[in-house]
Amino acid sequence: MASISDIDPRTPVLVGVGQASERIDDAGYQRLSAVELAASAARAALADTGADRAEVAAAIDTVAGVRQFEISTPFARAPLGRSNNFPRSVAHRLGATPARAILEITGGQAPQHLVTELGGSIAAGAAEVVLIFGSEAISTARHLSGAPDQPDFTEQVDGDLEDRGHGIAGLVTRHQVAHRLTDAPTQYALCEQARRARLKQSREEYAAGMGELFAPFTAIAAANPHAAAPTVRTAAELSTPSDRNRFIADPYTRYLVARDQVNQGAAVLLMSVAAARRLGVPVDRWVFLHGHADLREQPLLDRPDLGAGPASVLAARHALDVAGIGLDELATVDLYSCFPIAVANVGEGLGLTATDSRPLTLTGGLPFFGGAGNNYSMHALAETVHRLRAAPGSYGLVGANGGILSKYSAGVYSTTPTEWPASHSAELQAEIDSSPTVEPAYQADGWGTVETYTVTHRGEERTGIVIGRLDADGRRFIAITEDGDEETLELLTETDPLGARVYVRSFGKGNRVTTSDHRMDQLFPPRPATLREEYQHVLVRREGHLLEVTINRPEARNALHPPANDELDEVFDAFFADPELWVAILTGAGEQAFSAGNDLAYTAAGKPMWVPKNGFAGLTSRRGMTKPVIAAVNGYAMGGGCEIALACHLVVADATAQFALSEVKVGLVAGAGGLVRLPRAIPPKVATELILTGRRLSATEALGYGLVNRVTEAGGALTGARALAEEILGGSPTSVRASLRIMAETDGITDTVDAVTHPSGALDELMVSEDMIEGLTAFTQKRPPHWRNR
Repeated sequence: MASISDIDPRTPVLVGVGQASERIDDAGYQRLSAVELAASAARAALADTGADRAEVAAAIDTVAGVRQFEISTPFARAPLGRSNNFPRSVAHRLGATPARAILEITGGQAPQHLVTELGGSIAAGAAEVVLIFGSEAISTARHLSGAPDQPDFTEQVDGDLEDRGHGIAGLVTRHQVAHRLTDAPTQYALCEQARRARLKQSREEYAAGMGELFAPFTAIAAANPHAAAPTVRTAAELSTPSDRNRFIADPYTRYLVARDQVNQGAAVLLMSVAAARRLGVPVDRWVFLHGHADLREQPLLDRPDLGAGPASVLAARHALDVAGIGLDELATVDLYSCFPIAVANVGEGLGLTATDSRPLTLTGGLPFFGGAGNNYSMHALAETVHRLRAAPGSYGLVGANGGILSKYSAGVYSTTPTEWPASHSAELQAEIDSSPTVEPAYQADGWGTVETYTVTHRGEERTGIVIGRLDADGRRFIAITEDGDEETLELLTETDPLGARVYVRSFGKGNRVTTSDHRMDQLFPPRPATLREEYQHVLVRREGHLLEVTINRPEARNALHPPANDELDEVFDAFFADPELWVAILTGAGEQAFSAGNDLAYTAAGKPMWVPKNGFAGLTSRRGMTKPVIAAVNGYAMGGGCEIALACHLVVADATAQFALSEVKVGLVAGAGGLVRLPRAIPPKVATELILTGRRLSATEALGYGLVNRVTEAGGALTGARALAEEILGGSPTSVRASLRIMAETDGITDTVDAVTHPSGALDELMVSEDMIEGLTAFTQKRPPHWRNR
């Protein structure tokens, strides 16, 4: 360890910490905003330095703010308003004019990560005095939202802001959203049940263990003046469901999950040794960072063991290694405690248990002290600093967790002087990134085994969520119960389903799970592949071997919403299954549009969205399209409408037609095949231009690029499509079908000769077909053939 007199003057030290809080039932409740809570904590941190507060504030060159929940995702809202520049709003209240202002990414790892990152900046000479803070006023926002005297916390502050974005990419996927894996309690519950499976514990044993782990936390929270829920509870109270302790997501009751209804703020002040000396900060206020690590876990569904977070354990161990101390040298520990597994995972990995002489929290933990959004660990840092100053030379560990055991930042602190320590987090991260993963089954069909599960409780509504492995190939699936499937909910709640066999089936809405294939057929009776007499959003006309399908939503420019997509999917299922239907034409009602694509108004209204397994209009993801489908494009084919046309074998457009992949204009991408099919259909450079600009292509241009087969006069697209269909119907339907099949089979074969010599079963079937014999016979007899499609 370095001598205090010889230490590098650029070495960072924590010199001030502060906390602020208020409860809505406090006698002195002030209705403070998140900015005001953070500023109050920052003032306390300035005072904690023991130096002149105004001089220290004036010396701050960098401020960094931890995001509130209301700005943590693109969909979050601030019911009472918010600052446009949270870090500078706080700085202005302190009289500070920092050159740099940072708004950190989302995640509970943020406080410790910022200390590590900006401590490194100080050590490198890129900063000298840094203030880090965060806060939440969620309790006030919920209490006063809609009240007659609702305050307005909106602030507009000038100044540069280094907004790092939400940082949630990879933490939530479309696949997870489709299966209701969007909130932390549900996802952590799945991890918790997976851990129970590994430990081979019963429901009762595991629930008791969670209660025993968190019961000591409640006693610490009860003694903490900043705690949001300062009530001592027994292990049994915590783990036993009751009217006040209702189930949230099995195995979690309300008392076992992070409490986000808080009004809390915390701040820490870092500076170089040189600045501390210059500003007159007493040495007894100095705390050094001895070890640190920042690691990121594999994406949730990629992890071999859903009940473990090895990256979190590795981060804590590495921080200790960098500090050069063992576990027994730690005087204090605070492990992020949003849910029991977050504590148990790291505790197990380090060899710490609920019965350890050192408590695993200093604050009382997120369910009892309070889950101050992403800023909880700033409070843990503040408590750690106070205890280390009271016991000079001792060491404390802070473990900060973000995501679903996803991002972990660990720090080891002491008043003992030390130079800035180097970490090997990058090398360790490379090892994590190269670790084996589990292959997913996005569309899961067949029997499987339950790997983990939960049942979510939202009022009277219960939904079962199962993660399992398919019996056929071991791939991992997510599936949810269908509404009203009490039989499967009984399996998940009245028995222990871990390791049980279940049956899954994929749909456009996602995978569904139930107890057996028979039960699945009861819940989802097989849909007959036949045409109905009437549809709500589609018109169907059958004439001989030709099927005409019209999207009948002219009031929405034939834009498609889920019910319309489902009807089109049903119609095309019937078309491809009917041996008497040989060609189909798809068009749009009216003269304005073929289809404007996705119904954005329907989407913006927040209504449930899904697309059939066969894709947009039942075509864009459909395999085995061995009968020709002709798009008769009248007017606009925009966005998804253009993608539908691209999915058709042939396109006839009238002179008014316009084609565009316009998704970039509304913040989307052409994800229904446009990004793939357009560069394969026209010159790639032209396709790239159209995709990146959303530029419209006229019918004449489209014809020139080969995107369109024929152009007719205005209003003549359907007539032109019928003429083209008639030409196709003049040939053998068996030959047409075989030709389309062989073209599809060889599409991905790069070498021309390999493609030509590809052994297709379609040729074998054609050799013994009646239509081949009829065609040759008719040719020799000089008469028109009579095709039978067999």
